[in-house]
Amino acid sequence: MRPLARRVAAAATALALLLTGCSSTDDGRDADGTIRLRFQSLAWQKESVDANKQLVREWNAAHPDVQVEYVQGSWDNVHDQLLTSFEGGEAPDIIHDASDDLADFAYGGYLTDLRPLLPERLKADIPEQSWRTTTFDGGIYGVPFLQEPRVLIANTELLKASGARIPTPERPWSWAEFREVSKALTEKGRYGVAWPLKEPVSVTLNLGLSGGGQLFHRDPDGKAELRFEAGDQVVTGTIRDQVNSDRSAARTALGMGGSDTLPGFFGGRYAMVPLGFAYRQQIVEQAPEGFAWTVLPAPAGPGGQAQGVSPQTLSVAEDSPYKKEAVAFIDFLLRPPNMVRLARGDWMLPTGTTALAHPSLHTAEHGWATGTALAKHLRPAPAQTVRGYPEWKDKVATPALQEYYSGAIDTAELRKRLVDDGNRVLARYQR
Repeated sequence: MRPLARRVAAAATALALLLTGCSSTDDGRDADGTIRLRFQSLAWQKESVDANKQLVREWNAAHPDVQVEYVQGSWDNVHDQLLTSFEGGEAPDIIHDASDDLADFAYGGYLTDLRPLLPERLKADIPEQSWRTTTFDGGIYGVPFLQEPRVLIANTELLKASGARIPTPERPWSWAEFREVSKALTEKGRYGVAWPLKEPVSVTLNLGLSGGGQLFHRDPDGKAELRFEAGDQVVTGTIRDQVNSDRSAARTALGMGGSDTLPGFFGGRYAMVPLGFAYRQQIVEQAPEGFAWTVLPAPAGPGGQAQGVSPQTLSVAEDSPYKKEAVAFIDFLLRPPNMVRLARGDWMLPTGTTALAHPSLHTAEHGWATGTALAKHLRPAPAQTVRGYPEWKDKVATPALQEYYSGAIDTAELRKRLVDDGNRVLARYQR
């Protein structure tokens, strides 16, 4: 809450209390001294919502003097909703979001720098590469706690019948080998792969690291700049060739979201679908009885098995009067046993090394072990700390990549639009 808004709100609250005959302390606690915090969660899958609500109940039972209210948010509109709440002085104390959404809020002064508040246990348990996803200008503005590698979900029967080598986290396919397997799996009425690229940017950037690409770079002055180099063409070129040259990837899937591809996958129209790790839950719930599927690691390239990720995060609003208590709740929520509960509820991987070692995350069932083996290869998404990234993504990169993958423009035009048009966008944010 900005200073003027805070004074106005405080005056209004005091007047209301006088009119109703209630009493309150000067710092906004209840009359009996109870502190109340609002925790906005973006959990949406039933298991995840249940896990979050249960942990809130456990905290409240153990901390009668600091009570947490669970507030349900939505991934669909979280950025605009948070911006409105920040500007209106109504932001929740504890904020669930994703690291690639934090930069503008952090630079705008809406989030608390957590460095002096974080417990040593929590700082030590989460690897430095994860902390880099929430570090802006030297400050830490969120605690990264869940992450999601991209994997290949394959029809087990079709994969075995093709005679292809089954990849493992130790010996993944190369991008060239993946392209050949996709062709081998393609026949009349069936595509080897379906790329759901309705939102193509994060897929392209994050998998692009395995090709040795980066796209976003820093000049000697620390300013972000875009360059489309040889490594950036590995993944983009593979996808384009699969759709337009090999005809091994379904063109219609380019406009789909991940969930949209599942009926075709179950029906045998697609032999493989590259998806986020959490989609396994939908597959478990929706797959026809007897349908056999397997989780395979994403292909590797010159950059090895590196993948970019934007972990889910927990932040504290700068306007919260109870920052210390809010961080104590975050610390409770992310104790290793609780982090495991949250990860399993969301079908994702915890960032904490202790939680990641839990036996339940290393079972073959539903591909847990494959995903967990990929955790060491996860890196901060290339555009993690770049101001202006949302505008570049929406106005420049999304339409350019959609046209490129469909075959409407060539590599030279893609480079021109991503780099030339993109750098003009970034320049406005770095004056």
